[in-house]
Amino acid sequence: MTSLRFGALAAAFVALSSPALAHVSFENGQAAPNSTYKAALRIPHGCDGKATLKVRVRIPEGIVAVKPMPKAGWKLEITKGSYVKAYQVNGEAVSEGVTDIVWTGSLDDAHYDEFVFQARFTDAYQPGATVYFPVVQECDGATEEWTQVPAAGEDPHSLKSPAPGVRIAGAAATTSTVKVGALTLEQPWSRATPGGAKVGGGYVSIANTGTTPDRLIGGSFPLASKVELHEMRLDGDVMRMKPVEGGLEIKPGATVELKPGGFHLMFMDLKESLKEGQTVKGTLVFEKAGSVEVEYAVRGMGGGAPAEHKH
Repeated sequence: MTSLRFGALAAAFVALSSPALAHVSFENGQAAPNSTYKAALRIPHGCDGKATLKVRVRIPEGIVAVKPMPKAGWKLEITKGSYVKAYQVNGEAVSEGVTDIVWTGSLDDAHYDEFVFQARFTDAYQPGATVYFPVVQECDGATEEWTQVPAAGEDPHSLKSPAPGVRIAGAAATTSTVKVGALTLEQPWSRATPGGAKVGGGYVSIANTGTTPDRLIGGSFPLASKVELHEMRLDGDVMRMKPVEGGLEIKPGATVELKPGGFHLMFMDLKESLKEGQTVKGTLVFEKAGSVEVEYAVRGMGGGAPAEHKH
């Protein structure tokens, strides 16, 4: 039984972390149409064991109002140019802007880091489209070019050096909010799983507006034999996952977000794969609020949480 449990946890770890850590990718692979997007580009390793000295990002046509975030210890450079056409942003025509971002510094091959910028997706991209951002890592005498874009119908996971992409979500994407007592549960979602996968992940935002704490202690999912609460965190330069013993406390006035790379639900021993666009009802069990029915929206394998409409 111990071996079986270890195998399940190992498979879960691979399913949740390996696609994100194998290649350069965005933390959130999904954006709302015609909206502002925060891009956190993840650099998981160097070039053949050599430290990363430069990270170059090419901004595609139709992506405007780009603002890179300065990074401590790194030199930041931008290149500006004219767009093929003018785009309307807040009622004004924008015809030029940032076309390239370059961070120069040093990131050891054994370390992981993120490079952040803000950008606006214009109406040049419709729901269902995927926008690819070519990225080049420059190292000492070596280079990693993440610039491959899949052809129509081609699986991006089949590419050796895929450019990180952001999928445009449906304009009418639904958000689900459930209130029970002092707890508010928002936007439960899961990620599509490949055929034959035995584990899946569940994510949700939980706010406690009351004066006493509550605790998430479990749940149910009809397509899985059981639901477990886990946490992923970096221990030095190693990503580790472990069960959360005794449940997860939701303190008064606090909001706890279950998300990839942090606290999350594990759907163990899946009976069938989770498919993008599917909705699956389940329950979350709290120490005081009891059993609460929720409905998970299944998003694409590279997808993230629904965009929040906030300033």
